Amino acid sequence: MKIAVSGKGGVGKTTFSAMLARALADKGLNVLAVDADPDANLGQALGIKDYEDLVPVSNMKELIAERTESDGENWGTYFKLNPTVSDLPEKLSVEYKGVRLMVMGTVQKGGGGCICPASTMLKALMTHLVLLSDDVLILDMEAGLEHLGRGTSRGVDFLVVVVEPGRRSVDTANTIKRLAGDLGVKRILIVGNKIRGEADREFLQKTLAGFEFLGFLDYDQEIITADMEAQCPSDVADKAASEVKAMADKLVEMAQ
Repeated sequence: MKIAVSGKGGVGKTTFSAMLARALADKGLNVLAVDADPDANLGQALGIKDYEDLVPVSNMKELIAERTESDGENWGTYFKLNPTVSDLPEKLSVEYKGVRLMVMGTVQKGGGGCICPASTMLKALMTHLVLLSDDVLILDMEAGLEHLGRGTSRGVDFLVVVVEPGRRSVDTANTIKRLAGDLGVKRILIVGNKIRGEADREFLQKTLAGFEFLGFLDYDQEIITADMEAQCPSDVADKAASEVKAMADKLVEMAQ
């Protein structure tokens, strides 16, 4: 099962990704969580100590140079377009409480649409993860879904969009739906987060009536406390953990 998670910044996308990864791992599944957001903090949400020491794949110049048979940086040189990456998920990930984490990173230079060794490496790795990996895959994406192309998108079983009660969050969800449609992603699910009451729930159901809802997460001070203390909310926010567990069960059932 391959799940991409997206949403507007600040809606709790990464927190949900971490809790979903933990919930699926608790079911005995082999889970690989991939931080594919340039603002990488999935490691912190998972409660991994010293997560900032994890080097994004995009910054591994020597590895990129070796696998693409280039110098790893220059864009005007010849390099291998199909680098070997099948061994990298195991080598470049760290495990914590049943979840393996890999940080993709992004190409920081201008001209992001062009082909360079680093972008080629990331594309090959993402293609392997989505199409060839046997793991349950959780992709913590940015709203632009930049790591998903037409080739890899067909391997994504679900695109989960995390939203909060608010017009900007709803607008972002609709933009993501359009981008996902362009890529051929068909199964799009909504998770309503930071729900303060029935009015918030009804607002999202009304403004996103064309979407399928996976579930809702109530506004929870324990989640905020977990973030302040660099803990995974699954360890301290019992109600939220139970809600995410129910969503994980639903995803497994839908995937069968």
